[in-house]
Amino acid sequence: MKRKVTVRSPKLFVLLGIVLFFFIFAKLSYISLSNKVDNIDLKEFANNRNTKEDIIYAKRGNIYDKDGNNLASTVNSYKLIAYLDERRTTNPKKPQHVIDKEETAKALSEILPNLTYEFALERLNKDGQYQVEFGKGGADISESVKNKIDALNLPGIDFIEGIKRTYSIGSFASYIIGYAKINEEGEIKGELGIESYFNTDLSGVNGKRTYQTDAYGYTLPSAEVIEEAATDGANIYLTIDSNVQWFAEDVTKNLTDNYEMDWMIFTVMDANTGAIIASATSPNFNPNDLSTIKSYINPLVSYEYEPGSTMKIFSFASSIEEGKYDGSKTYKSGTIQVADATIKDHNKIGWGNISYDTGFAYSSNVAAASLGLDLGRDKLIEYYKNLGFGDKTGIELANEVKGKVDFKYQTEVATASFGQGITVTPIQMLQALSALTNDGTIIKPYIVEKITDSSDNIIYDGGREEVRKVYSKETMDQMKKLMHNVVYDGLNTYWQPSKTIMFGKTGTAQIAGPSGGYLTGDRNFIRSFAGVFPEEDPKYIVYTAVKQMNTSSARPIAAELTKAVDKMVSHLGVEIENENNQKKIIELKNYISKKTDTSKKELLDSKVSLYTLGTGEYITNQYPSKGFKIVEGSKVFLITNKKDYIMEDLTGWSLSEVSTYANLVGIKLNTEGYGYVISQSIPAGTLITDEMELTINLSK
Repeated sequence: MKRKVTVRSPKLFVLLGIVLFFFIFAKLSYISLSNKVDNIDLKEFANNRNTKEDIIYAKRGNIYDKDGNNLASTVNSYKLIAYLDERRTTNPKKPQHVIDKEETAKALSEILPNLTYEFALERLNKDGQYQVEFGKGGADISESVKNKIDALNLPGIDFIEGIKRTYSIGSFASYIIGYAKINEEGEIKGELGIESYFNTDLSGVNGKRTYQTDAYGYTLPSAEVIEEAATDGANIYLTIDSNVQWFAEDVTKNLTDNYEMDWMIFTVMDANTGAIIASATSPNFNPNDLSTIKSYINPLVSYEYEPGSTMKIFSFASSIEEGKYDGSKTYKSGTIQVADATIKDHNKIGWGNISYDTGFAYSSNVAAASLGLDLGRDKLIEYYKNLGFGDKTGIELANEVKGKVDFKYQTEVATASFGQGITVTPIQMLQALSALTNDGTIIKPYIVEKITDSSDNIIYDGGREEVRKVYSKETMDQMKKLMHNVVYDGLNTYWQPSKTIMFGKTGTAQIAGPSGGYLTGDRNFIRSFAGVFPEEDPKYIVYTAVKQMNTSSARPIAAELTKAVDKMVSHLGVEIENENNQKKIIELKNYISKKTDTSKKELLDSKVSLYTLGTGEYITNQYPSKGFKIVEGSKVFLITNKKDYIMEDLTGWSLSEVSTYANLVGIKLNTEGYGYVISQSIPAGTLITDEMELTINLSK
């Protein structure tokens, strides 16, 4: 007989079950009623889990020259891709993958100059690939080229859209404009020049779009979309005059093409306001191709060097200001003993007993040393520092350096008087030279004309800013006479331009060696020149410096500089009249909104070279603008309200003239060679369309 077993649950287990039930109930109640559990905000957690946030990217601002010509902008850029997987095609009548690989490769290679047929076909023959790209040959494609490819309706061909920073005139003023590139976060960031200094202003502020999604990432139908609009970047207008910049670029290029050198800079500044009108350097680089950059240092603000005899302008002026200068007093040139050092004139033997005025014209080191020692260390340093040497000017360019003007011993005072043993920058020299044209007051250099927001409201206006008064007007008038004699009665009369009177001062500085002392040889100098023109009513200051040029003479530099000055005075309307030059100066009126016919007649009567763009009845724009001074025969462009532009015959035009024309008619410009136009890709008389690109060949 089986025995019956009865199992009884202990009271302890029943009690534990009841306690566990109440604990779970309490925990659920707490969670449902509380905002936080274990320091986690449940509401925020739930919202974030189902919230998506998209960035609305701000558009980076543009950089323009003073006349509004575009120098840097952000454009759409496309990368070519090809779909090879047959599974993409669901409707044979509308194929979504590449069908005819040979024809596709041929068509693409005919449009893309850096993509060969062989390489394109090799990419299209990649077995087992869903899609392929085409390397550099299929990257950085412009909108117009993309449109040409789209028009072919090639099955399986597509593009990945992106953006890039583009510089319309390549290496033009490259160290001033700088460059910007896309960083790891996909944003464009400036890394040199204006692009770097004003990166925050140019970048703008990104916006965002926030909305709720379901578990699959789709926007909920009833969800609210919260949008914070992006603020586009500001636009920056430089003080650069593109025509003068081309003249400056010519100087550096022509010398670089014919002579070896370490570096060169040529800068033009408005004598009355401090605006930098042009600044060209060698070497330069093309910001569209960063492989061309050799140095990340802007020579205008970041090169410091011993200036040489251009500093005599300021040691002589300081002596005059202190009442210690007697220009008719004579001294024995050649050598002077200072402590244990012998100071020599540049020709080693001097010119016998000459006056101090003649000593300045001949650039005598002995004269400068004598005046500096008489002035004394403390006074000489005080004047140099008041002129801005040894301190930053504050111009709107990154990485400006201070230079050094500290000196202690008598020999150092003597050499500092003629620009050895101290270091300066080109922008400091320009600031100090402004004392000559502002009655002894130095003017701060600047390079930004204005900054506007994305709605074209002016948010910053550049302009003249006085730093301090250093010399009297009488001292400056006397210095101008001394500097006139340098160019017209001294040893360097080859610095005379033909179309204006320019006073100036040369400089030849030795280069310090790496282990002390100075380098020897005809090439191891920094040759410089500071000039001001026109003499009677100074408008412009030019300064050039060239390091280690393989020539024993400054004549080649003078030839290029004076040629550029002659071009400038013609362009800027400050050309002097003489027997051989009777061209009339014309100040342009405002023709915008005026009738085309009457405007044309008036300008043709003024004997300008007139180009009317379009056949509209009214003028919508003009170049140059109102108030601009030109000489008889200069090119003037009138833009009408009908955009049926016809290509001009550009033969004989300069690159700067063609660049202006291309900007006005809205086409991309490509250049080959240097000098003046000898051929053009778009024949004269052709109706211009937006997608056209103009290529010109230039030659001297």
